[in-house]
Amino acid sequence: MGRLPAYILAVVVGFSVSFGLGYVIIPWLHKMKFGQTILDIGPSWHKNKQGTPTMGGILFMLGVTLSMILVLITDFVMGGDIVAGDSLVPGNVRAKLYSGIIMAFAYALIGFVDDYIKVVKKRNLGLTIFEKSIAQILVMGGYLFSLHMAGATYMFVPFVGNVDLGIFFWILGPVVMYCTVNAVNFTDGVDGLCASVTSVFALSGIIIAVLRSVFGAGLFCSALLGSLSGYLVWNRYPAKVMMGDTGSMFLGGLVIAVSYCLDMPWLILLTGIVYVIEFASDIIQIAYFKATHGKRIFKMAPIHHHFEKCGWKENKIVIVFSLVNIIGCVLAVLLVVFGQPQ
Repeated sequence: MGRLPAYILAVVVGFSVSFGLGYVIIPWLHKMKFGQTILDIGPSWHKNKQGTPTMGGILFMLGVTLSMILVLITDFVMGGDIVAGDSLVPGNVRAKLYSGIIMAFAYALIGFVDDYIKVVKKRNLGLTIFEKSIAQILVMGGYLFSLHMAGATYMFVPFVGNVDLGIFFWILGPVVMYCTVNAVNFTDGVDGLCASVTSVFALSGIIIAVLRSVFGAGLFCSALLGSLSGYLVWNRYPAKVMMGDTGSMFLGGLVIAVSYCLDMPWLILLTGIVYVIEFASDIIQIAYFKATHGKRIFKMAPIHHHFEKCGWKENKIVIVFSLVNIIGCVLAVLLVVFGQPQ
């Protein structure tokens, strides 16, 4: 199968599955009373979202999975190998892709447990920070070990080329993974925001994958783009379903997996610039609050809530934040294009 048809098929299947399942899963979530719990510390106007079905991330999780399976089976029957593409290290591409999918589902499992505790056990805060961190560390260790065993401990550095990270692979990796998965989780606070920003990330991933001839990563991003587009039909303001930690942590895992598939974990700083801003705003708020004994820089963190308190409507926040991420993605693409070593 040609690459363009495969990408198009992945987008179409992802969209169809994610959108179509909304007619089945959302009523089921209502029936099971898996409703969103709005904390008192959040914006008061979010109280009208109380009871909106959560765990809606199941829609795009199934969309991505079924899309990938269908395209890969079709490609295999036709005698292709779109996962490896023209990469010089096809074995590494496969290891990064498949272990990345497993890693994303492992993160989703952590998120599911957290959602389950909140919704079914009626504990508003779900898992404790310590419990989440321990579970995430285990997932990080497993994923990084799989990359190490595949010999994928290098990183592409603009204007230099591939550089083996050595011991820094084990230092940089946990930092990138922990910050990314939690930053994506922080971004899920306004209807349609996380899915929109991640759709922009997925589109840039397709472009960069083609530029770097890592077509498996492009297929991954195509399935993600289509699935998130189908999910956004249900999640745009006013949302009929929320992705929950199940969905946001799955997306965090996919963002990590795609960045490693492209040999550029640093790329998240640009292609996920909104995640970086959201995460940084929360850290800055906490640090400043403690240092000044109660003063705040932002009206509320993460920063999308600050803009809500400034009077911005949810749709405006989604549009502006998506545009900011588009700028970051354009810069990333330009860096990849012009950063090839001579």
